[in-house]
Amino acid sequence: MTTRHCFALDLKDDPQLIEAYKKHHSAGNVWPEIIESIKSSGIEDLDIYLVGNRLFMIMEVNNEFSFASKEKADLTNPKVVAWEELMWSFQQQLPWAKGDEKWMLMEQIFTLK
Repeated sequence: MTTRHCFALDLKDDPQLIEAYKKHHSAGNVWPEIIESIKSSGIEDLDIYLVGNRLFMIMEVNNEFSFASKEKADLTNPKVVAWEELMWSFQQQLPWAKGDEKWMLMEQIFTLK
């Protein structure tokens, strides 16, 4: 059984930065260590969509996934830390983010089942 989580985040509203961000995420350009850290945490599928400068991420996780465990593992992985620092040069917080919030978990308000 998987659980879906959806997140939002903005990119800086600069066409050149947005294109560079897209290039970093195109097939084969995400660092292999990042892919491994995603998969080993219990994330089974992850998609990022873009409209304007707003990003939307859909994450499917298994029962072993934990936000706390993922955060702890990421903070001790130098490659993940470096990737996150690089990505932050393209990203900006949503207007209602608090503190150091980055990707913000979205509330599901409708489902068609």
